[in-house]
Amino acid sequence: MLFDSFIIKAVQFKNRILRSSMGGRTSYYDGSVSPAWRHFERKFSETGVAGIISATIDIDDNRLSPLEYPKLSDDRFIAPLREGVKAVHQQDCRYIIQIGDPGGQTQTSLLSQDADAKSASAGFDLLYGYRNHTIAMTTGEVEREVEEFEQAARRVRETGADGIEVTASKGYIIHQFLNPATNRRTDRYGGSVEKRFQLLREIVTRVRATVGPDFLFGIRLSAEDYNYLPVNLRLPIVFPLRHYFFGNRLEQNLSYAQELEKLGIDYLHVDSGFGFINPKGNPGAYPIDGIKLFANSTRHLSAKAAVRAMLINCFPAPLARVTLGLGWRFTPAANADYALAFKRVLKIPVISNGGFQRRDIIEDTLSAGKCDLIAIARPLLANPDLLRVFAAGRNEPDNACTFCNRCCSRTAVLPLGCYEESRFRSQEEMKQQILAWSGTPDPASDGREIS
Repeated sequence: MLFDSFIIKAVQFKNRILRSSMGGRTSYYDGSVSPAWRHFERKFSETGVAGIISATIDIDDNRLSPLEYPKLSDDRFIAPLREGVKAVHQQDCRYIIQIGDPGGQTQTSLLSQDADAKSASAGFDLLYGYRNHTIAMTTGEVEREVEEFEQAARRVRETGADGIEVTASKGYIIHQFLNPATNRRTDRYGGSVEKRFQLLREIVTRVRATVGPDFLFGIRLSAEDYNYLPVNLRLPIVFPLRHYFFGNRLEQNLSYAQELEKLGIDYLHVDSGFGFINPKGNPGAYPIDGIKLFANSTRHLSAKAAVRAMLINCFPAPLARVTLGLGWRFTPAANADYALAFKRVLKIPVISNGGFQRRDIIEDTLSAGKCDLIAIARPLLANPDLLRVFAAGRNEPDNACTFCNRCCSRTAVLPLGCYEESRFRSQEEMKQQILAWSGTPDPASDGREIS
C-alpha cells in the first residue's frame, strides 16, 4: 500500500507518504521566503514523497515565530511562495501550505512586545512563549484573527498550492482556545465546550468560503492534549483538575472532528500533545542540549525567559533527562491508534504522523486502515532517500534517524538539519550536510541559488 496512489478531493498523491510540516530559518527577516527555502522544499520534492506540508506559515504580521520563518500576512509574500510551489510541482509532488498563529506561545522576537502574549486568556506558562504572562484577546482581536486566517487562505490559493492546512494543534492560538486549561473566557469564545470551538468554527467557515468548495482543505488536530507533558508550570490552576492536567481528551476531540467534517473540511491530520515541542507530538529523546541553546538565546526578552534559562542551565543534564524529560520516549507510529479512532467516526481521509521510519510499520498501519496517508519529518530530514530505501526492498535505512529531537529543538536558533553527531563520521561531515539543505551559492550570482 505504501506506493499506492491516493486521491483527496481532486488532488492525486502518487504514494501514501507526505513530508510533514518542518520549519527552519529559511526566510528573510520580514518573513519573505528566500532562495534557501525554495531549495529546501525543492530538494524534498525530489525524494519521491507524494506531497509536502509546509512549515506553519504565520498569518499575523505582528508576530515572528521564530525569526526568519515564513509569513503569509500580506500579499507581498505570495509571489516568492509561488515560485517555490512551481519548483515542487516540477517533481510530480503536491504542496500543501499549513497556516497558523502561535499567539501566546510565540517563542522569539526582535524586541519584547505585547502582541506576542495574546491568547485566549491571561495566564502564566513557564515553558512556552517568552512573555511573562499571556494577555486575553479582546473580542475585536479575536474577530480580526478570523479575518487574518481568511486572508491568508486567499493568499494560499493564489500561490498555486494544491491545498491548505490550518493548524489547530501544537499549542498555537486555535489550540489555546480549544484547550480548557488555557481558555477561561466567558464571552462567545469560551465558557463551554461549544464556545471554545467557536474560533475554529468561524475560521473554518470563512476559509472554506474564501478558497471555494473545490480547493483541498484540511485541519491538523491534536487527539489528546496531555497538558501534564512535558513537565511545566502553568497558572492559574483550573478546575476541574482533569482540565488542568489533561486538557481535551480523545472523546472531546472526536466530537470536534465530526463537527469539522460537517463544516466541509476534506481531511484531518492527527497528532497529539499541547505545545511545540512536546513528548507526544515528537516521540523520542528529551533534547536537553537544544532546550538549553534555545533558552539562552531568548533569555534577554523577559524576566521569565531569564529565569527559565537560569533554571535549565543549573539542572545537571542527567537529572534533567529524568525529571524534565518525563514522558519523552520513542514510540513507533505514536499516533496511529489515535488516527484509527478518528477513522472510525469520520468519512473523510485521515493523516497520521509521529514515529514512522520502518517500512513494515508503515505498511501495517496503512493495511490495518488506521490512516490513509502518513506524514514524516525527522526520518526524512536524516535520510532524504528514505522512499528509495523502501523501494529497494529494505525495511529501514542503515543510518537511521535516532529520534533524538535535536533538529526540533535547535531550529529557532540554528539552520534546520540533523544534529545527531552519532550519525556522522565527524562534525565537519554533519556541518556540511546541514549547510547543503540551503543550497549552493554561486559567487557570480549575487547570492542566488543554483541547481
